[in-house]
This record gives sequence, structure tokens and C-alpha cells, in this order.
Amino acid sequence: MLSTRQERILFKVVDDYLRTGQPVASRSIASDPHLDCGPSTVRNELALLEEYGLLAHPHVSAGRLPTDAGHRYVVDRMLSSGLGLQPARPRLDLSLVRREVEEAVRTATQMLSQVTNLLAVVSAPSLNAASVRRVEVLALQPQVVLIVIITSTGGVSKMLATFERPVDPGLVTWAEEYLNERLVGLGLGSRMLHQRLLDPGLAASETAFLQRFVPAFNELCSSEGEEELYVEGTARLFSTGQIQDTSEVNELINMLERRVVLLRVLREALAEPGVYVRIGQENEIPAMRSLAVVATGYGMAGRKLGTVSVIGPVRMDYACAIATVRDAAGELSRFVEDTYAEN
Repeated sequence: MLSTRQERILFKVVDDYLRTGQPVASRSIASDPHLDCGPSTVRNELALLEEYGLLAHPHVSAGRLPTDAGHRYVVDRMLSSGLGLQPARPRLDLSLVRREVEEAVRTATQMLSQVTNLLAVVSAPSLNAASVRRVEVLALQPQVVLIVIITSTGGVSKMLATFERPVDPGLVTWAEEYLNERLVGLGLGSRMLHQRLLDPGLAASETAFLQRFVPAFNELCSSEGEEELYVEGTARLFSTGQIQDTSEVNELINMLERRVVLLRVLREALAEPGVYVRIGQENEIPAMRSLAVVATGYGMAGRKLGTVSVIGPVRMDYACAIATVRDAAGELSRFVEDTYAEN
């Protein structure tokens, strides 16, 4: 445990380093009016913090840099106390987004990157073990019918079918009632799905009508188990100069190209009960050891469906990152709950 003075000095070093990207000199810290001690005491405390492994001293004449452990200490204190973790502005508002989870996730990813100036990565709900939640059959025109299939995890499949003759409105109404009665609750990978979709006992006209919409169900079934990733902010992260080291740039690019690496990180985050924070060498994946990741899960009550995360340099604004990731996850959870939660 650090003393109050040592914590204040460590926070000052981290804050100044975040703002300038340069080693922080002891005279800059000693000039802080909130510290009730002289330069000699500051230098002594800095030496102790360095001995504890929280600060590094790259050159004799240079100031101090926070180590991964120093960043970790500050992050843990923020998470335990809640200090500085105010929701980001502008808040993420998905109320005007079309009622499909994919569109909401895409919007959240874009706004997350804009607010933090970091790389935002959000995973859409996997269709693994998903079931049919609702089916809607709508006559848009006398000869054009739309089918919308919604899964328990928010997946949506749509299909338009155009017929040679006007469709009987009674057939459209029957089809919606039939499909909901027969298919709701069935898993997408269930063999019974297609058996119930085209029952041999149906009339020829009913079978022919339903047959036109089989591809919509096939599309969802073929996507079963796949997790879609939305990534935003790569150019912004580089253009703001937050990552300048060539090796860090190469590692980040390689990680983005290797989808399996990102999925592994997000799955680890999904298993974390709170906010997942890994700083530098704390990351098990070599490509991430010069970076930091802040992530948390979102979904419905009792079931996480996806992960919201930001990735960037170790020198990131963790307070902003944590607050914004939490905010985005909360908004997506409310969106999913309001739109697709079972009654």
C-alpha cells in the first residue's frame, strides 16, 4: 500500500505522461500546490516508487515514466473508488438507430472510437445456440412479400419475394401464424427446423409459398456460431500520434489481420465479471504486450451476448476508456433488452 503522498505523486506522473508523452521531471511534480512537501522529499518518494516497480527512470537526467505496474495501480484505484470514471460525453444514444442489433453495434463502435480516440472493437452477438425468437411476414405490395426472422440473440434475416400474381392476404396471415407456432424456440442448428418449416401435410399452395423463404432460414443457419467483429478507429489512432513506435504499429496491424487473436481477447473479457483491463506485459498474447485493452460484456439479464472494447497504447486515458466502455455496454444492453428480451 502506498501512502497518500506517494499515490498523489504516482497519479501526477501518470497524468502528466498521458498529457505530454514525455518523462515527468521531479521539479514539475514538486511545483504541484497539492503536495505539502519540498523537492528533496519528492525525489525521495520518486525513488521509492521506482524501487516498487511503479515508475521507470530511462536516463539519469530524464524524468520518470509510469511502468505497466504503475498504470495498473492507478487503474485499480479508479475501479475500486470510482473516482474519475464519469460517463463520457457525448453519451452513446442508440434510440434513433434502426431496430437491428447489427446496426446498433456498428453505431456504438463508431461513437466509442470517436469519444476515446482509440481503436474500438465490438463483437456482435454470436448465433451459437441461438433460437428463433419471432417471425414476421408482411405484404409490402400485392405481389411482394417480406419475411423477417429474429433470433434470441438479436440476429436478423430478411428476404423479399416477388410473385407472378397478387398474393392472397389470408395466405400471408396464415404463414406468419404457422411459422411462429411451429418454429419459435427451435435452435438454428436443430434438424427439426426444416422439418417443421415444410410439413408434408401442408397444401401445395402453402408449401410453394413457404418454399420461397427457405433461403432466409438457411442464411441464419449457415451463420451459426460465427462472431462478427466491428472495428473502428485504426486511422484515427495512428493520425493522432498515440502510437509512434514501428514495432507497436506492426503488432497492432498484425493483430487486426488475425481475427482469431481479437476473438480470443474478447472471449477472455466476456468471462470477466467486471471491467477487463490488461496493460502491456499483462497481456498473454505477444502481439498485445505493447498495448492496453479495456473491455466489458453486454447483453440481456443473466446472459452476455458480446463485448465492447477499446485498444490502444499503454499511455491511454484509462478513466475515459473505462467510463466510455461501461457506458457503451450499458446502452447496448438496454437496446438488446428492450428489443429482443423475451416476455
